[in-house]
Amino acid sequence: MFPYLVAVTALTAVLTGLVAYLIDREDFPTFGVGVWWAVVTLGTVGYGDVVPHTAWGRVLGGVVIVCGVTFISFLIALVTSLFVEARSVAEKDALQARHDQILGLLREMDARLEAIEKGDEDTAT
Repeated sequence: MFPYLVAVTALTAVLTGLVAYLIDREDFPTFGVGVWWAVVTLGTVGYGDVVPHTAWGRVLGGVVIVCGVTFISFLIALVTSLFVEARSVAEKDALQARHDQILGLLREMDARLEAIEKGDEDTAT
């Protein structure tokens, strides 16, 4: 999932930078400036060194901000789920070990009880 999130974010930055460059050449004089602005805006940093001044540029900026916040939310959720899954696996392993230990003790007790019962039968006859 993480590689896809990175790929989608990178692709979004490149495409958004291209669109910004095409629709607002005054504020985004080169493709590189457009991509820089898209990366900074997707990351919700917004340095302010490059900003759109046209209506379409601002609409694009709003869309990029929403996408950036969404991508960051997905990233946080993904990392959190990985930690929860790792903890769940560790707890499951610990429970399985405890289960195996208790099962071994019960088998040992069963063997002792059988030995005791066998000894009682021997003394009763």
